[in-house]
Amino acid sequence: MNSPFPKSSSAAGEGRIVAKLLPDGNSGLETIVYQYPLKLITPSRPSEVRSVLVFLLSYGGGLVGGDNVNLSIEVNAGAKLSIVTQGHTKIFKSATPDIVTRQSLKVDIAPGAGLCLLPDPVQPFEGSVYEQTQIFKLAKDASLCLLDWVTQGRTARGEDWSFVRWVGRNEVWSCGDGTAASGDRLLVRDAVILDGNQVHAHLKTLRESMQSMGVVGTLLLRGPLVKSLGEFFLSEFAALPRMGARDWRNEEAKKAADDALSPLERWRAERLKMEKESKLLWSAANVRGCVVVKFGAPAVEAGRLWIGSMLCYEGSIAHSFGDHALMCMK
Repeated sequence: MNSPFPKSSSAAGEGRIVAKLLPDGNSGLETIVYQYPLKLITPSRPSEVRSVLVFLLSYGGGLVGGDNVNLSIEVNAGAKLSIVTQGHTKIFKSATPDIVTRQSLKVDIAPGAGLCLLPDPVQPFEGSVYEQTQIFKLAKDASLCLLDWVTQGRTARGEDWSFVRWVGRNEVWSCGDGTAASGDRLLVRDAVILDGNQVHAHLKTLRESMQSMGVVGTLLLRGPLVKSLGEFFLSEFAALPRMGARDWRNEEAKKAADDALSPLERWRAERLKMEKESKLLWSAANVRGCVVVKFGAPAVEAGRLWIGSMLCYEGSIAHSFGDHALMCMK
């Protein structure tokens, strides 16, 4: 029997989001479509007006072996879009190593627009095989805040970087003005390959090479909306104590110096103490106008607490995109 309905032109796992600037000056959605296993949700009554919020989800709470998700996003001129999750993106075990779970994200951000993507981390289960590609094309004065992080797996089940392979690639491009002399320019290509197969007996296994870290991540910042945030990370990294440095002051001198600290210096001292106690490591660098922050921590919650404290204290994300953009950091 022939169906009276037209054949769907979309494939499994495909999705599309288009954010636009509304006449009242707020941001809204022009298009939001998705197909299983991808699921996209936006609140019917937004609590924030600084940006439009979309939850990036999957049916069943994760992706099974062989799933393919392809999401495209357009943020039109002047609009702001925040994307979050409702928990770790779980990557379930593949039946065989040649069955790969894939996610692809392609984003175009127009002039004056902004995208804030601060999700929960990816959690690959033992035996999983996962590949992720995220490509961002930014027009002039467009802004991007991207957090990409991955955990060691299910620690309650004894997993410790026990997956087969995890591959992630992030690219940030600066778009030309459409003329032949001004083409797209690659600003950053950040690739991470975590392979559980020990290629040689004398080389470290993946678990050994991770040096007891339970989560590793990358934060990418570009554009005017996050310019001050990028400068904040760079200045805080420059203020880190030098390796091997010792404090030769007596207790009285230390107390006098502590009493004279500014609010920023007091916050920094508390943060440095937390970083030392939790054994968190991080770095920041400016790469062709993008600030690239790398971090690792033995525990997921230590990483979440650290990145959340940095973003909340500086304040640019809440100011430009609203508090809801930070819900995965709390």
